[in-house]
Amino acid sequence: MALRIQLALFLSLSIFLHGALGEIVCENLPKNLCAFSIASSGKRCLLENYSSKDGKVEYQCKTSEVVVEKMADWMESDECVKSCGVDRNAVGFSSDSLLEPQSTDKICAPACYQNCPNIVDLYFNLAAGEGVFLPDLCEAQRTNPHRAMIELMSSGIASGPASSELYADAPIGSPFHANAPVASSSYSADSPAPAPYFAFDPALAFDIEDAPAPAPF
Repeated sequence: MALRIQLALFLSLSIFLHGALGEIVCENLPKNLCAFSIASSGKRCLLENYSSKDGKVEYQCKTSEVVVEKMADWMESDECVKSCGVDRNAVGFSSDSLLEPQSTDKICAPACYQNCPNIVDLYFNLAAGEGVFLPDLCEAQRTNPHRAMIELMSSGIASGPASSELYADAPIGSPFHANAPVASSSYSADSPAPAPYFAFDPALAFDIEDAPAPAPF
């Protein structure tokens, strides 16, 4: 009996300490804090949608398999969300926003690029997955935005609904490969719900520490 009481006290204390230390578990986060958060395990949190039994589209925060080096227990600040022009209610991981000049401007601007390593790391890897080096893209966006968009389009990134024909030649491991589930952040959890899907987790294995910073705008 005494052993059981000690074990119960130990488990209760462990749970209390985890909460007190602010451990982040993706599955415990509300939808408006999910995107751009990193769990205590170092894995990125991912907002997904699914169809409930009554046919409604529901949202849940899940732990992805994307590990972020040297970052853990990270919940993105409102300042960085605003500076980088991203949406906390974004569903899935997607490089679609890089096709929008105003979005690329925000991400490449010093306020974001030099002060928000979490968001920059995510987009660095999303761009790299499409064969685009983010610092080069930022430089091209600063000096020649039209050329930057041409480079993006030629890399295989395309906006609009995905189809096997459209993405048949995309690299394996890319969220735009023909066999990959669709992941798009062109809408948010507060937007009218489209047909449900399960977001793709790209295998990201890049590091932005040695990447050169783009020239100031």
